[in-house]
Amino acid sequence: MEFLPENAVLIIIDLQKAIDHSSWGKRNNLQAEENNVRLLKLWRETHRPLIHVRHASSEPNSTYRPNQEGFEFKKEVQPMPSETILTKHHHSAFIDTDLEQQLRSNGWDTLIITGVITNNSVEATVRMAGNLGFDTYVVSDATFTFDKVDLTGKLHPAEDVHNLSLANMHGEYATVVDTATILEWAK
Repeated sequence: MEFLPENAVLIIIDLQKAIDHSSWGKRNNLQAEENNVRLLKLWRETHRPLIHVRHASSEPNSTYRPNQEGFEFKKEVQPMPSETILTKHHHSAFIDTDLEQQLRSNGWDTLIITGVITNNSVEATVRMAGNLGFDTYVVSDATFTFDKVDLTGKLHPAEDVHNLSLANMHGEYATVVDTATILEWAK
């Protein structure tokens, strides 16, 4: 692809204050928020559709629980009053929400996905989007994750976890690109 359709949807997943809590550990892509701001700015300037996804956890110890500071969107990507906010209670933004209906009823079949956590909500949403037939793009440097301990107790750095998750998505479910590519295609 060398251009994005005018109705390509930017979907920003779970960029809430919860993700800054120290309990998450070490992360990668420290420039991810800045890249989301760049994408958000272009989407607003070109009046393309965008959806802010907010996670509302029912887990008692989750930093994403409603009615606490972590539930709020990060200030850098704060939605404007006219922008769509979709609240989800599961990892995938498609489960128990009207996301698919919103996309299909508006004829939006190209999705640009950013946010967190790469190997959790981003990957769960991207896999479903691909399975549902949407033309899906994951922005590698506008997503991030955290160090992860595997079942043998081995610690994997966030960058490795991120890259493996992107590799899982690329090809079969989505196309993985960077912010500069999306910005170029969206001009």
